[in-house]
Amino acid sequence: MSRRLSTKASRLEWAPTLAMFLAALILVGAVIWRAGGDPLALARLGTHFSQGEPDGTLGYDGQFIYYIARDLSPQDVTPYLDVPAYRYQRILLPLLARLTSFGNPTLLPWLLALWGVLSITMGVWAVSGLLAGWGVSRWYALVYGLYAGFLLALIVDLPEPLAYGLVAVGLLLLERGRKWAGWLVLGLAVFAKETTLLFTAGVLLSYLFQRRWRELISLGCIGVLPFVIFQGWLWAVFSAAGIGSGGALSTPFEIIPFMGLFRIGAYSGLYLLAMLLVFGPAVVLPSIWGIWKAARRWLAGERNVYVAGLFINALVIPFTPFSTFRETGGILRFACGLVLALLLYSARYRMRKILNYTWFWLVLMVFLIK
Repeated sequence: MSRRLSTKASRLEWAPTLAMFLAALILVGAVIWRAGGDPLALARLGTHFSQGEPDGTLGYDGQFIYYIARDLSPQDVTPYLDVPAYRYQRILLPLLARLTSFGNPTLLPWLLALWGVLSITMGVWAVSGLLAGWGVSRWYALVYGLYAGFLLALIVDLPEPLAYGLVAVGLLLLERGRKWAGWLVLGLAVFAKETTLLFTAGVLLSYLFQRRWRELISLGCIGVLPFVIFQGWLWAVFSAAGIGSGGALSTPFEIIPFMGLFRIGAYSGLYLLAMLLVFGPAVVLPSIWGIWKAARRWLAGERNVYVAGLFINALVIPFTPFSTFRETGGILRFACGLVLALLLYSARYRMRKILNYTWFWLVLMVFLIK
């Protein structure tokens, strides 16, 4: 009887991960099927870059991942990138697709799709492991996996699932005492998307205030220094650093909190109202709540990575650029870090009401419908 219960429990452990894998596979498969079986449709190529047409279609950001994976040479791929250094710094996903496709251009779009499915599944597995370690239901991990920002990135060949999946794995390794492996994985995440540095900064900050000098230096050397060196290389090659507020047509980070959102009103009051109705409860309020709660716990002496991670990821939201806020896909993807940080924080402190509130984020999947 006990063996049956053990087998059943083991199956339940994998249930959220398997559910996410199937959901991701179906979603990606549906997009490819609607495109007549062409996986390159995920990359959303625009003729402006793919064919060099000055007045051609712009496409979407996933095309730059595809172009880099197709040709890793900085000199050769530059004409296909809107902001070369900014795009090239997210080298991990193109590199993985290139290596696993063995440079075969026919296989490359399929591998980009496969890595997206595997990455979002990996993230759910790691988040469910963290939740279970804190005595919280693994099913809350689907809040992370089914969040619209990750699903959008999944169907347009973007690196958010890989980047934050690696963050979740890195935190799980640290939670289980495997520090060196955790630091290495966090270091890799930065090469998928630079915004994951906010989580690395959270870990560094927790080490600093806990006076764990050896861990602080080790993580700095493993998780940050390689990316700093890479930024220097980008500057030498492209005459610009990769870190920035976005690609072409991007605007700077704001100084006045939430001004990036309110600037929408100068163009359309109705659109601003719609954005406030949707992203007020989905992004603005969670960020304000996250700053407040994390700051209180930090001042009370709770100086761990989950408190610091929430504070930093929540704090960046009010200063998000207008160019990110004005596009629903942009703010959905930019808030991926906030979603992961808030979910882990509320699970770590077993805040059931907040955990239940996070299911609200699933409503945002409506933005995936076209």
